[in-house]
Amino acid sequence: MTNLTKIAWDDTVLPFQLDRSDIRGRVARLDGVLDRILTQHRYPAAVEALVAEAALLTALIGQTIKLRWRLSLQIRGDGPVRIIATDYYAPSADGGSARIRGWASYDEERVHPAAPGFAQIGEGYFAILIDQGSGNVPYQGITPLSGSSLSACAETYFAQSEQLPTRFALSFGRSTLPGEAEHWRAGGVMLQHMPKASTPTATDGGSGEGGLLAAEDILDGEEGENWTRANVLLDTVEELELIGPQVAPTDLLVRLFHEEAPRVFDAQSVQFGCSCSSDKVRDSLSIYSAKDIIHMTTDDGIVTADCQFCGAHYEFDPATLGFEATKAPDDGE
Repeated sequence: MTNLTKIAWDDTVLPFQLDRSDIRGRVARLDGVLDRILTQHRYPAAVEALVAEAALLTALIGQTIKLRWRLSLQIRGDGPVRIIATDYYAPSADGGSARIRGWASYDEERVHPAAPGFAQIGEGYFAILIDQGSGNVPYQGITPLSGSSLSACAETYFAQSEQLPTRFALSFGRSTLPGEAEHWRAGGVMLQHMPKASTPTATDGGSGEGGLLAAEDILDGEEGENWTRANVLLDTVEELELIGPQVAPTDLLVRLFHEEAPRVFDAQSVQFGCSCSSDKVRDSLSIYSAKDIIHMTTDDGIVTADCQFCGAHYEFDPATLGFEATKAPDDGE
């Protein structure tokens, strides 16, 4: 792959379909987007890896949904890693870029630098929230944390909540190519069986961890054989093929699935993006009384707020905040 070709596929999600198997999928490559997300904070290595995995999952999942506004992925646990949150914002216009952001909350004193990150989340849940904007009721689906990775949790989520067999193959890490500054890159493939008119129901629970549904509980017969065959082919993928930059996503699909008649669609570009603003911060503080606002006021006589996603810093006159505000906000604030 030439440098120009590499650049063309950086920060993109390529939709495809395997016509022989009735399976759809996505190939994602994240470069500058992921580097921007992770350089906002000095995460321990275990937390960095979790945020990278969550961001890649978000790019793949967000692009599969007919989304008008935002898809959020949230992981919460009772371990040293408390929260991982990512957002995918749909393009505001045809041909525009989708936007992704991500953030994690953790107990620095309890995080073990050498232990696997997923084990440090503890017990908790994996959730996907879809908000289609004003006038629409948000959707939320939740499943318990299961397996040994966030991608395994996402696979369980789709089997349990949507009855859609889904598979992820992901790779992420720091790129150290000659002539380039070290930076984060990630790549992955998502496979998902096309929705069916009817889905068999497991009456005695599923075969997955804790009785949760798995792909084999949903598919049988020829569909099950097609799903197994596609997964066996995906098992042959190598990490360097996923993360690039030597193999273009189109070439990767031909290498993996040429017998499944892969068909590609227009690629979606993605970029780092945050929706925070001073107005939104002000709105979030509108539920507080004047007494509450006083407790938030610094010795310098201002109320400050920092966005966990992008690092933006906001400062406010306390008299303009809360439902008992006595002063209109200054446009320059």
